[in-house]
Amino acid sequence: MKLILIISVLFLSPCWKPSVAEAFPDHKNDPRVTGPLGRAINDAWRVSWERFFHPDTEMFYDYLSSYEKDKWLSHLPVADEVKRQYPNFQGYDTGMEDCMISAGVMLTMIVDKYAVTKDEGLRKSAHAVFSGIKRSTGAQGFLARCVCTEDHQSIYINSSRDQYTHAVHGLWYYFNSPLCDAKTRKEIRVLLSAYADRMIRNVISGNDYDFLRADGTRDTRGISRMWNVQGHEAARLPMIYAAAWNTTGNKHYYRLYRKYVVPAIEQSFSVGEKTTTYAYLQMACSLELLESLEKETILKEKISRIKEMVAERCKSRAENADKNSQTLDLTRAGTDWRTGEGLKPQGEYRKVWYNIRESGEAALTQLMVLEKNIDPAQKELLVKAIERLDYDRVSSNGIFYLQAAYWKARRSGVFNEND
Repeated sequence: MKLILIISVLFLSPCWKPSVAEAFPDHKNDPRVTGPLGRAINDAWRVSWERFFHPDTEMFYDYLSSYEKDKWLSHLPVADEVKRQYPNFQGYDTGMEDCMISAGVMLTMIVDKYAVTKDEGLRKSAHAVFSGIKRSTGAQGFLARCVCTEDHQSIYINSSRDQYTHAVHGLWYYFNSPLCDAKTRKEIRVLLSAYADRMIRNVISGNDYDFLRADGTRDTRGISRMWNVQGHEAARLPMIYAAAWNTTGNKHYYRLYRKYVVPAIEQSFSVGEKTTTYAYLQMACSLELLESLEKETILKEKISRIKEMVAERCKSRAENADKNSQTLDLTRAGTDWRTGEGLKPQGEYRKVWYNIRESGEAALTQLMVLEKNIDPAQKELLVKAIERLDYDRVSSNGIFYLQAAYWKARRSGVFNEND
C-alpha cells in the first residue's frame, strides 16, 4: 500500500520568501577573490545559489535538468508525488535525495571562506543553510533528506546515516565558528539534542540499531543502521553523541560518546579498500569531530592514523576522477526522472554528475587531514578539476565539494589569493 505522509516539522519559516537575488545580493562574484582559480570559484559560488538553492526551503538540490533560467530545478517532485512516496521511499534519482549532505558541505565551506575573507555577508549565507537543516528536522529528531519545494513540508520518509553525518558535522563546525550568534547556537543545541535523543531511543538491538524512518517503521535498506556497521560507518554514532555533548554540556551524551568511541575507532581501522569516495569523506568528517574533542593521547593518535590512511587512499580517487573526466561531457544537464534517467546509478548522466563531485570529495578529504602537506600533484589535480568546468553549463552539485576543497586549501595556505 502506498504511504501518504506529510511530516510536521519543529520549526516553520514564513510562507513568503524573497528571490535569491533579493535575499542574497552578495552571491554574485566577489571582487576580493582574484586570480584564474578564484574567478572560477566565484562562478561556482554564484551558480550554487542562483540555480541549486531554493529560497522557499533554503536547501541546495542535487542536479539541474535545464540551463534555461528558472527551469533549473523543474524536475523536482511535486507535493502529490512526495506524499505518495513516488518513485521510492528515499526520493532516489529525483534530485531530492542529498540536501542535508549538501547542507553540511556548504556550511563548513562558508565557515572556511569566512576565515579567509572575513566577509560579513557570509553570516546571512551560513544562517540560510542552517535554516534549511532546521526545516528538514521533524518530530523526534528525524532528519529528512530534503523538503518538497512545492508545499515546503512534504518529505520522503527514509533518511540515512549519511544525511545525519554531514548535517551534524556542519552544525558542529558552524556552532564553533565566529559566524554563529548566540540565538543560533541555542537552536543548534536543540537540533543536536534531538538527533542524539533519537539515536538513544531507536538505535537498540531490538531495531537492529536502526534509527527508523519518519513513520517509525524499519528502514529496509540498512542505510539507517548506526551500529554493527562497516568500518567507514562505525564512528558516526559516537560522533553524534560527541557533538551533542560538546554543544550542550549534557553529561549523558558524554557518557554515550565515551561508550562507543573506543570500539568505533578500533573498527575504523578495518575500512575496506573499495569503500566509496563519498564514504571516505563522511568518515573524515566523523573522525575530525572526534579527534578535536579527544583528550586521551593514544586514542587521538589512532584517529590521526586512520585519517591519514583514508587521505592516502583518496589520492588514487582524485587521479581516477581526473582521468575519467577526459571521456565525459561535463556540460551535460540531467534529465527529468519521470521521462529520463534522472540520477539512476546505471544511467550515463550519473557518471558526469559524480565525476565532478568525486574530484571535490577526494581533494576535500585529503585537505581535512593533510592540510599544508597535501601532495603538489594532488593540488594540481584540484586546480584542474575547478578550472575545467564552465560553471554556466554545469549541472552537478559536485561544485559544492570543489568550493569546499578550495576554501579549505585557502585557509590552510595551500592556495593563495593570486592562484
